[in-house]
Amino acid sequence: MSAPTLAIVILGSGSLATARRIQQGYPQALIYGLAGRVEGADRVYQEFGATLRQLYQQDTPIIALCAAGIVIRTLAPLLLEKGAEPAVLAVAEDGSAVVPLLGGLSGVNDLARGIAAALEVAPAITTSGELRFGTCLLNPPGGYTLGDVELGKRFVSDLLAGEAVRIEGAAPWLDAAPLLRDEQARLAIHVGHAERSPTADELLIYPRNVLVALTAAGEGLAASVRVGLHEAGIAAQSLACLVAADHLMASSLLRDAARELGVPLRFMTHAGSALELAQGAVAAQALHSAGDLAIAVAARPLEPAHIGRPRGRLAVVGLGPGAAELMVPAVKAELARANDVLGYETYVRMAGPFRDDQVLHCTDNREEMQRARHAFELAAQGRSVVVVSSGDPGVFAMAAAVLEALHESTDPLWHSVDLDILPGVSASLATAAQAGAPLGHDFCVLSLSDNLKPWAIIEKRLDLAAEADLALAFYNPISRSRPWQLGRALEIVRTHRTGATPVVLGRDIGRPGQTLRVTTLGDLTPEQVDMRTMVLIGSSTTCTFPRAEGGEWVYTPRWYGVKH
Repeated sequence: MSAPTLAIVILGSGSLATARRIQQGYPQALIYGLAGRVEGADRVYQEFGATLRQLYQQDTPIIALCAAGIVIRTLAPLLLEKGAEPAVLAVAEDGSAVVPLLGGLSGVNDLARGIAAALEVAPAITTSGELRFGTCLLNPPGGYTLGDVELGKRFVSDLLAGEAVRIEGAAPWLDAAPLLRDEQARLAIHVGHAERSPTADELLIYPRNVLVALTAAGEGLAASVRVGLHEAGIAAQSLACLVAADHLMASSLLRDAARELGVPLRFMTHAGSALELAQGAVAAQALHSAGDLAIAVAARPLEPAHIGRPRGRLAVVGLGPGAAELMVPAVKAELARANDVLGYETYVRMAGPFRDDQVLHCTDNREEMQRARHAFELAAQGRSVVVVSSGDPGVFAMAAAVLEALHESTDPLWHSVDLDILPGVSASLATAAQAGAPLGHDFCVLSLSDNLKPWAIIEKRLDLAAEADLALAFYNPISRSRPWQLGRALEIVRTHRTGATPVVLGRDIGRPGQTLRVTTLGDLTPEQVDMRTMVLIGSSTTCTFPRAEGGEWVYTPRWYGVKH
């Protein structure tokens, strides 16, 4: 599993050098730059406040290169409860100060130390416990979890007041901490997986060293796991992951249980009992078994990423027309989490930049089915895979090819992949928006390419759509190998439309060098169009009128025949 993505958010180009220095120490970080003010950022955003709040709500650690007050005022409406927050830091634009703001229980001070070391400054850590003990007692290291935050705050206050403490269990990260130790102390830091009732005198820390193996899935699965742990005398907080036989990979009940329990879900190829599955998953010090459920307790905290494999994920996404701000947030998040990205090379490059650990599979634009099958092969291995298309993946793009590949396959692992199709702004809609609303009423979208369907079918559909008085959007209008087809298409449309019918030509809309032109059906010639042009032909009701800044607005009113 890749490291969590950090967001380095900057407001101006003067911060970019500092952001790059931070990124050198955290290669998984992405630099977010304000549109129109920052060149060369990994991601472009339009509005600082909305972007910061969105990242915060997605639990993305935030490094904001700006004044701390701006960050605090921006996130203040979201600070409803302390303890459930990602790390948030403010860093001076010149790198002279690193100030942890939020996420004391999410490792913000450790992150501040790392950033400060990269910038060769001292972090402005103000947490009294960390200043006294050199570590946050309420934020144990990876592989361990705190029992009760509120009791823990009182416990740390007592230590700061001068009380001694004894340590029960293995806590190697505290060996060098300057704690006042006494084996007879009233206060105790207890580290272990046994179920215990919390008290004010104990700081309970649980190692995540327990695994539950399952060979069947039914209703109330999370409750069954909790009962099994309780009967074995094991704290639910020590549960590190669920492991299941791979024939359960598509089970929504299993996924719901893992989500409710807050642990990862891993799969193994196994045909035996739950006890045998548990033994195969981890070398256990203790085993407990009850039918389809088995519990394994390891000597040390477990690393779920090294046990079995996750359910593979395949997302088919639309990048939109090309502009970063027109890519939907869900697609950006999917690209950030991906292990592998597949697609036509032009579109893959458009989806970047990518981290060094992400694998790019660039292929020719005519290899759709091979690409789709390759994507399933990767996802079936437990990888997170993204197939990219420009525009929307369901509009003359990869979604259909991916579903066709799955439809043809009998591989159960392919059918167990978590398949998701995420929409994008199609070229026709992006062009229409630039022009106004030429597709504001009923419309028809057609590809004029006969690579995958006979030209006779195209002609028939053109004739019927034009006769029905639908606005028309033409994809793939012309190419070197078929220079005559657009001319023939226009002949068909002209039998049903007047020469005054408005036409919009959008070339590379959403990309550098985009052009938009409004003409009429009578004046339109094939020479005005190339393969990168979207052609929109209005219906009989489509109107135009002058824009104040020059050019024309084009729209098709919502009424038809009789105006309301």
